[in-house]
Amino acid sequence: MSARRWWAWPLVPVYRAGLALKDALRGEPKRLQWPVVSVGSLSAGGAGKTPVVIALALLLKERGWGVDVLSRGYGRSGRGVDLVAGDDAERFGDEPVVMASRTGVPVWVGAERFAAGQAAELQTQRALRTPRNAKQVHLLDDGFQHRQLARAMDVVLVTAEDMDDVLLPAGNLREPLTALGRADVVVVREEEIVSEKFKAKVWGVMREGAQMWVARRRLVFPNLMKTLGAGLRPVAFCAIARPENFAAMLLETGCGVVETVAFADHHAYTRADVLRVIEVANGLNASGFVTTEKDAVKLTPELRGLLEAVGPLMVVALEVEFVDAEAVVAAIETKLLEARIA
Repeated sequence: MSARRWWAWPLVPVYRAGLALKDALRGEPKRLQWPVVSVGSLSAGGAGKTPVVIALALLLKERGWGVDVLSRGYGRSGRGVDLVAGDDAERFGDEPVVMASRTGVPVWVGAERFAAGQAAELQTQRALRTPRNAKQVHLLDDGFQHRQLARAMDVVLVTAEDMDDVLLPAGNLREPLTALGRADVVVVREEEIVSEKFKAKVWGVMREGAQMWVARRRLVFPNLMKTLGAGLRPVAFCAIARPENFAAMLLETGCGVVETVAFADHHAYTRADVLRVIEVANGLNASGFVTTEKDAVKLTPELRGLLEAVGPLMVVALEVEFVDAEAVVAAIETKLLEARIA
């Protein structure tokens, strides 16, 4: 293991002590009427939680479940509990807007996820007169550390990078690897599970009876991708936790970007930022741009116009599907049935 920020090593014991104190002071979790499936990670970002939440929402929706998503709405300007409506990423947060758009299910944002869940239940019951024992489920986005809210199932994403990382602030882990012992399910990437060393590390920290789900990831391009054959040379830009992964996936799919401009995770784009991207494109004789859905929702019409005056803007989506989707749905429904009976 190695630290990303070696100078922060002396602060790791302080952070670890803070975690222990938080655990000691934690009271009983609050319980909503409907069961909660939490999707989270050990790392501070970049594990791919949003595409997994979207995939689970669509799977459960297909099975007849009433689904909503409870999200913190990181970086949002709005206050209190709010229901995502439209594409106002500044008000709701970039990831909630993407989840609402891709799934078509209600996405509620608020730092207090219990209050968000109560609001979701109240509105659904009023609108649909839903009985208490109906097939309803909350998906708790980024919920592994949000233990104030009771859940029927804890789904935790782990990457190979996480297994060699260390605690904040020297590394990116919010909890030590042993915290995976709380997980009901650990989700791993298909391209990483081929490593027997990685697989053994993950199984070694999972609790008995926990499951491992394998996720297959792919980038989905708009029709504009066809123009690559005509010699489009795009500059990629993004404000995500692990921009190097985005750049690598673009190259793997044959999108030969000439440069990647990275901003801090959840960064709100300004005119100066877009002009910087354009300057890079002009300097490298690039003929277009490529970015993620999460970034695109933060581009105003003016900013899009600046980019498109130079070349086409491609917005790619990161989609996740489970290698054994039937087993995933069966496992979730078993947990949800147990929660409803209880």
